[in-house]
Amino acid sequence: MRYEGKLYRALNPIYAREPLSGRGAELYGGRFNPKGMPALYTSLSVLTALREANQVGSLQPTTLVSYEAQIERIFDSRDEAALKAEGIDAEAMAAASWRDEMKASGEARTQTFFRKLVSDGYHGLLVRSFAPAARSDDLNLVLWRWSDTAPCRLTLIDDEGRLS
Repeated sequence: MRYEGKLYRALNPIYAREPLSGRGAELYGGRFNPKGMPALYTSLSVLTALREANQVGSLQPTTLVSYEAQIERIFDSRDEAALKAEGIDAEAMAAASWRDEMKASGEARTQTFFRKLVSDGYHGLLVRSFAPAARSDDLNLVLWRWSDTAPCRLTLIDDEGRLS
């Protein structure tokens, strides 16, 4: 599938000056990227982005950014048949144990899935949010490839240069 439209991220202010870096995910790993591989975890709505960034306890200081996106080659994880063909299912995608898996074996099952999608030429993954209080229609777009040109164009909306 292809995605064209706005995307949102709620960033820890530490990373706010580099909203296109993927550095936090690269340093610590994420559900859909192992340590050492950058990723941008974006959301299709502002509320989903805020839920994603503040999953534990009270709302912490957060910098909200938005992007214009034109991304080709997105894997749609809402398609159960496509997931099955890749050897994973919705239950494994949602497993809260991914961090434990990463500690035990070096890589969570969802991170192995990520590697397969990257090797198959996908630029990202459309996936439901697993943040507390998220609904089934709260969606994230996890990007592994992004640039300022096609086929994976992602442009920060910062017309006034507030983050420069």
